[in-house]
Amino acid sequence: MTQEPGWIVVLNGAPRSGKSSIVAAIQDWDDGPWMNLGVDVHVRHVTPPRYRPGIGLRPGGERPELEPWVPVFYAALYESIAAHSRLGLNVVSDLGIHDAYSAPLGILRDCARRLLGLPALLVGVRCPVEEIMRRRRAGQAGREGEYVAGSADQPVPEPVLRWQCEVHLPGIYDLEVDTSVLSPAGCAAAIRRRLDDPAPLSAFRRLAG
Repeated sequence: MTQEPGWIVVLNGAPRSGKSSIVAAIQDWDDGPWMNLGVDVHVRHVTPPRYRPGIGLRPGGERPELEPWVPVFYAALYESIAAHSRLGLNVVSDLGIHDAYSAPLGILRDCARRLLGLPALLVGVRCPVEEIMRRRRAGQAGREGEYVAGSADQPVPEPVLRWQCEVHLPGIYDLEVDTSVLSPAGCAAAIRRRLDDPAPLSAFRRLAG
C-alpha cells in the first residue's frame, strides 16, 4: 500500500510572536496526529545543555562557538520532519529561521531543499514589536527570566530588534498571519483554509532555488 505523505506546517517568527500557541491549536485538529517538531522541543529535550540554544540561536554572533553546529542541527531536524511526513504523519514545527549569524550559513535554502516533494506549508507568524514587548514584560509560566524585557533607557532591546529585522528575510511564505489581530485558533483556521486550498504550495520550492 502506498502511504500518502503527511502535511508539514512550518511556523516562522520571532520569540513571543505566538507560534507555540498556534502549534497547540493545530494539535487539537482531529485529522490524525500532528507531531510537534519545533524549536522548544529541539532545544529543551534534544540538544545537550552545553550546545544550547542551538537552533534557537538569535541573530548577532553572540555565540560564535555554537554557530558551526547550527546548520547541522537544522539539517537533522528537517530530515526528521521529512521522515515523519513520508510515514504519513502530519508535522507542525515552530521555528525562528534566519541566516544572520557572524558567517552566512545558507540554512534557509538547505532546509527548503530537504522538504522538496513533500506537502509543506511555510507560514510567516508576524507580530508588531510593541505587542512582543508587552508579552515579554508579562512573562510566561515556566520560562521566567528567559526573555529580555527592556528598560527605561532601552524599551526595545537591541536583540529583539534584530529578531524583528532578520527572521522574516527574505519573506517568502505561502501564508502570513498576525497574532496581534488573530487568536491562536484564528491563525490555525487560516492555516487550515490554506491547506484545503488547491493552489500549490511554493514557498519552499522558491527558497530552494
